[in-house]
Amino acid sequence: MFGSVRQKLTYVLEILVIITMGVLVLDVLWGVISRFVLGAQSRWTEELATMLLIWASLLGAGAAFGDKGHLGVDYFVKKLHPDAQKIMTVVITFVVGFFAGAVMVYGGYELVSKTLASGQVSPAMGLPIGYVYLAVPISGLFVLLYCVEDLVNVFQS
Repeated sequence: MFGSVRQKLTYVLEILVIITMGVLVLDVLWGVISRFVLGAQSRWTEELATMLLIWASLLGAGAAFGDKGHLGVDYFVKKLHPDAQKIMTVVITFVVGFFAGAVMVYGGYELVSKTLASGQVSPAMGLPIGYVYLAVPISGLFVLLYCVEDLVNVFQS
């Protein structure tokens, strides 16, 4: 049941990352063209590139975690007895889930809330900076959901 939901969520994240990277490429290309062909770089291109890179990185991290494509050192874990492997999987998943929940979701929510409340906006685009930071709790939520699913699968097997 969870497998198809995980695949669909990961697919949506991958599409969002592709779109974000496409817009990032076009933005940087326009920045180069406006600087070297038109003689003056557009003010907003550098700022938008930074924002898009933040979103692409964090959404990409969530997609990689959902695809189980993240960096993992499992050489030593695979040398353990199968029961010990299961225990290690549970411990590692709890640690990652705790980090995603406490730091990314809760901490990211606090960061977004306080930044939006302060009224901080980007200088060139006038966009509230809290919208940029919104990528942190969203990515954390995806990682947390994947951790819950992984724990359910471990305890069912």
